[in-house]
Amino acid sequence: MPSEMLSEFGHDPWWVIGLKAILVFVVLVLLTLFNIWWERRVVARMQHRIGPNVNGPFGLLQSLADGVKLALKEDIIPKAADKAVYILAPIIVVVPAFVTFSVIPFGPVVNFFGHETPLQLTDMPVAVLFVMAIASIGIYGIVLGGWASGSTYSLLGGLRSSAQMISYEVAMGLSLVAVFLYAGSLSTSEIVAAQQDWWYGLVLAPSFVIYCISMVGETNRAPFDLPEAEGELVGGFHTEYSSLKFALFFLAEYINMATVSALATTLFLGGWHAPFWIDHIWPGANEGYWPLLWFFGKMFFFIFIFIWLRGSLPRLRYDQFMALGWKVLIPISLVWLLAVATVKAIQLNGGLDRPVLLVALGVLLVALLGLLLWPSRKTTEAPDDRAPAAGERVQAPSGARRTFPTPPMPAGGATRGAAQPLVFSQGRSANVVREEA
Repeated sequence: MPSEMLSEFGHDPWWVIGLKAILVFVVLVLLTLFNIWWERRVVARMQHRIGPNVNGPFGLLQSLADGVKLALKEDIIPKAADKAVYILAPIIVVVPAFVTFSVIPFGPVVNFFGHETPLQLTDMPVAVLFVMAIASIGIYGIVLGGWASGSTYSLLGGLRSSAQMISYEVAMGLSLVAVFLYAGSLSTSEIVAAQQDWWYGLVLAPSFVIYCISMVGETNRAPFDLPEAEGELVGGFHTEYSSLKFALFFLAEYINMATVSALATTLFLGGWHAPFWIDHIWPGANEGYWPLLWFFGKMFFFIFIFIWLRGSLPRLRYDQFMALGWKVLIPISLVWLLAVATVKAIQLNGGLDRPVLLVALGVLLVALLGLLLWPSRKTTEAPDDRAPAAGERVQAPSGARRTFPTPPMPAGGATRGAAQPLVFSQGRSANVVREEA
């Protein structure tokens, strides 16, 4: 039987459904343009640059100008490409990115042009599984795009991306099962309603952390942007794409960022509910169109985390990245899921004293952290931190992997400002210095 929340869907006239779909599409396109501008401005600020500030107020129209320029560039199709699949791949990637937003709740029931309707396109009893299933279709577009290009580098980038997204979808799915157990539903609107008092980001903190790590790997964003490792694969699975087809891949990446951020907001941060329990002071905070402000504020918080990571962390090695997913995140997700299911079963069969429950959860959390931080390899010999002298040959310790010394930091700390100019001593040319080095 449909629940009370799901009974609110399926009664809208056709024009309300069509207008909702158009608004979701327009919001996602405008959100992509804004996120590109915001990322360039934030990263520029972190790197002591200015960023886009010419086209439009504060440079807001720079993304639109870049998109128009990209769409009007010459479209080149490689001679060795499978033309039909080559053209179809970007469409397969971008369409699921739009469809996944159809079950995201933006707010409660509102007066929409004289008609009472939820601020959500649709909902279903398995809405979260629908999001995961539709998002998985995008992997086919990436693999087919790399294969159909007729380039070895593009194929390797597509295979990397598929392995990466499938691996981190496993950890992401396991982190969401704990939410389903607590909410008792897979419907997005019912999960938001179940967080009216306490957000699952607080109650299920390990699941929240695992999801946040997995969503960065799922969207191929730095420091997990291995499919686009320029030094190894030129440009990744879309190396041979140009013009509008490349723009579609780019659009799908930024919409997927918004999708996983919106899903994190819905499942862990109370969705459109007001933060910091503002509704206890202001009863109208969760009524009307005000919840749109809370929802987008939380979503922009996650998008800022994406940008912050890109501007501060270096790219991981591929083996390190896959080991993090299969050897750390998935085992911890399984153990945590077993604990959550046990606690839920105890509560349903008579309950357990709250102090005992909190102590047990604390011990489990400490054990998980210890498992995460446990050193994977013991060093047999202490590393030599001494900087090698000029011409000295560095020998790796016996029985250990070869290591390379790290140059010491400057005496006054990290250098700021412009780099110091190169100055050679008199009577010595640059070639002589290069030969000595």
